[in-house]
Amino acid sequence: MNRPSGVTVVDPPWLSAVMWFGFPVLGAAAVYAVKLLAGLLLTLPWVPFEGPLRLVDSVPEPWGTVGAIALGAVAGLVLAVIGKHESLSVSVDRHEVVLDRGEDTTAVPAERVDAVFLDGKQLVLLGHRQEELAREQSDLRPVELAEAFRGQGFRWLDADPHHDAFRRWVPGTPGLPIGADALLKARDRALRGKDKSMKDARELRAELARLGVVVRDRKERQYWRLVSSD
Repeated sequence: MNRPSGVTVVDPPWLSAVMWFGFPVLGAAAVYAVKLLAGLLLTLPWVPFEGPLRLVDSVPEPWGTVGAIALGAVAGLVLAVIGKHESLSVSVDRHEVVLDRGEDTTAVPAERVDAVFLDGKQLVLLGHRQEELAREQSDLRPVELAEAFRGQGFRWLDADPHHDAFRRWVPGTPGLPIGADALLKARDRALRGKDKSMKDARELRAELARLGVVVRDRKERQYWRLVSSD
């Protein structure tokens, strides 16, 4: 999708079609299958969710079938809305980079960006001190992202140039700035807790960036490096 002075990379149309039409259909089919199997499942000596299954089985036809299909379709539509809300769009021109995800928008002036690359499924913008200006989970096509940034004059890298500089964090790790260890402990709790808070993890990443610490995650483990002091 082109803008007057740049380009915007979004999910391909087929993926949106799958979300808006496929999810409701799959949801309707799944709930209808539960409706069909409810009677059979209740004949077993033990079955989980026996109460809800009895309620489903007790609804007279045709309302049971109609209700099951409608409920499944609505559930699928809700999932589609959530998925669309969480999807990333990237707008690039020669003046700035804008990352949009739902209600969260990050705008980075082009003059602050030294390089751009993908770290796995994460889009990363590096500053001139090799600090991370942004790191966002992305399912956008790598080829389209590379073309968008290169076409607007940004330096696109094939990999993280600081990959070997990251060290795994454990409590009390030496070499961290004052206060960073406490922030990493709080962030570890946000990543591992029963109520995982990605919003808290993002905010704590920003606090660490102010201390000159770059952090990335691998399977709920945190790895860190320091930015250049120049």
